[in-house]
Amino acid sequence: MTLAQHQPNLPLPTRTVRLSGSSVAEKRAELLAYFTQTWELYESLFDCLADDRAWFNKAIRLRHPLIFYFGHTASFYINKLMAGRYIDARIDARIEAMMAIGVDEMSWDDLDDSHYAWPTAEEVRAYRGKVKNLVTEFIQSMPLELPIDWESPAWVILMGIEHERIHLETSSVLIRQLPLEWVKPQPQWPACQQARHARESVPANSLIAMPGGTVVQGKRDDTYGWDNEYGSLTTELKPFKASKMLVSNAEFYEFVAAGGYQQRQYWDEEGWGWRSFAEAQMPTFWVGDAHQPDALKLRLMTEEVPMPWDWPAEVNQLEAAAFCRWKAQETGASVQLPCEAEWMLLREQVEGDQPEWQQAPGNINLAYWASSCAVDRFAQGDFFDIVGNVWQWTTTPINGFEGFRVHPLYDDFSTPTFDGKHSIIKGGSWISTGNEALKSSRYAFRRHFFQHAGFRYVVSSHQETMTLNPYETDDMVSQYLDFQYGPRYFGVDNYAESLVALALPHCQARGTALDIGCATGRASFELARHFEKVIGMDYSARFIDVALQLTSGEDFRYVVPEEGELVEYRQVRLKDFGLDAEQAQRIQFVQGDACNLKPQPAQYDLVLAANLIDRLRQPQRFLQDIAPMIRSGGLLLLSSPYTWLEVFTPRENWLGGIRENGEALTTLQALQRLLAAEFEPIGAPQDQPFVIRETARKYQHSLAQVTLWRKR
Repeated sequence: MTLAQHQPNLPLPTRTVRLSGSSVAEKRAELLAYFTQTWELYESLFDCLADDRAWFNKAIRLRHPLIFYFGHTASFYINKLMAGRYIDARIDARIEAMMAIGVDEMSWDDLDDSHYAWPTAEEVRAYRGKVKNLVTEFIQSMPLELPIDWESPAWVILMGIEHERIHLETSSVLIRQLPLEWVKPQPQWPACQQARHARESVPANSLIAMPGGTVVQGKRDDTYGWDNEYGSLTTELKPFKASKMLVSNAEFYEFVAAGGYQQRQYWDEEGWGWRSFAEAQMPTFWVGDAHQPDALKLRLMTEEVPMPWDWPAEVNQLEAAAFCRWKAQETGASVQLPCEAEWMLLREQVEGDQPEWQQAPGNINLAYWASSCAVDRFAQGDFFDIVGNVWQWTTTPINGFEGFRVHPLYDDFSTPTFDGKHSIIKGGSWISTGNEALKSSRYAFRRHFFQHAGFRYVVSSHQETMTLNPYETDDMVSQYLDFQYGPRYFGVDNYAESLVALALPHCQARGTALDIGCATGRASFELARHFEKVIGMDYSARFIDVALQLTSGEDFRYVVPEEGELVEYRQVRLKDFGLDAEQAQRIQFVQGDACNLKPQPAQYDLVLAANLIDRLRQPQRFLQDIAPMIRSGGLLLLSSPYTWLEVFTPRENWLGGIRENGEALTTLQALQRLLAAEFEPIGAPQDQPFVIRETARKYQHSLAQVTLWRKR
């Protein structure tokens, strides 16, 4: 088909601001123009609301009404500038509190019935005017050095601009979900007028072979990016085939006509649960009766039109995946949605990126229409619509790349979605602008979520894992993760590393080691550098689960408290500590009770019991039971601050810290007495400091006494 022309009423397409440049004055002017254009474009979207009810009623029950999003993007600037201490006064504390946090759809049956005393549209419009003036003055006067980086106040401005462009798109979806009588078409938002209204006239889709190869991801371009874009990930792909076009309404109708929405076999558990709850019979934006296809219409943002059968089918990820299962059954091929890396390989067929485009290569960046268009309108290499028209669902749950870190002023942009429940969408839609239109962009939504999103399918053997991997919020697990893998505080060395270093010079053999009371396993991993086999044992199944997850090579995320309800997000990767699969394979993590050990023949060359004996209900029994398990010449390392507490150890079982026959008995004296028959001490006891972080301003700084004992 012929190349489309830009519609005269549409705003001029935008180009994302580059971070570098040769002139600070020119860059300041660029930023101001980009801010102003974004601001005005966003406000023009709300011209499509024709009724007060459109402002204050939820388009869907799990989202705020549009009055919230109208004010939210403005309050975002104030809240971030305040958080960064770039300004010292608010404009309207009530609005900035009420409109601070949006809603991420959780389960499809989570019903949010919250009610707010929203300000009027006129009040919010006046508030927006004040914010616009403040931000304009800030851009004109803020310190500015090139290139712009994370620490620059200009980064906060770009954050606000790109945040508003995200809501430009998501708000257009909400408008599309409002009752038709509450909205009205606007000339600056023109829908495409070309469409095939006969299903048989829509070109058939086909598969094109792709060679596979190495895909390296991680943002490298000279533009603003969200935190999840940075870092690196390398994926090796086998050859696969991809559909030439996006799945059209006509192609998707074949699934509907085959009873796809009524047959459980095509849906996974989550998908069937959503379909049953929503009572879905066809895509949500189709209007009419699926049994009368010639009378079907398609809901656009502000109007209904006769079904454009050659436009892309717009569905959620659950519907797209169900279609693929049906297609696989029909064809006998392994049809599925592409993974993110497969889409990235397709993206290589599109030249350049949004900042360089003189003319957009597809229906993207508001370059042509304010709607979708035919799936064979924009050829890109061997395919159509690799970018643009509608977003494309993938099988990939979003995660951080290696080297991921959060921006301190927006620490909850990505991390709440790293839960295995948010699937990545790629390619952008007709209304995707700014960062959304970039090759490096990474956005993800819950799989039941509706966006201007459709899909293409692949025939592929690639399987993505859908591991649920939320940030660990259990206080004890998080505290131990930080204690064992977190940063060093006040110059105190890592406790596990230090204990292993104390033991190694005295080890006559390095066959098997036992790390008992291993918690999340750091000492076990350190021992695996030197021993042929390591057993990591802990009473807590939760600790063992964490250690096993780390052993498998997965990242583990956790939160640590900062102040009050504020937290900091952190993650653990073994490779950050110079540990690899070879060391991890030497470790066996098991759940076990140190006071009820299974009798075993002497097998251990080292038993390390760190901060254990004063947390056992029967510490003497542990010492008696462990002795026969240590080889002759083997070592027992005991380390403890001797904080005897009845909550852990009945007073009658305390080894020391008591008076015996009126005389003080220390734990060291008790150990010397209990171990004398089978062990000889090595050197004098040593004090080993360790620090446990509680909050950003509260730490436990303790001294453990370390004693080494050699088995006779």
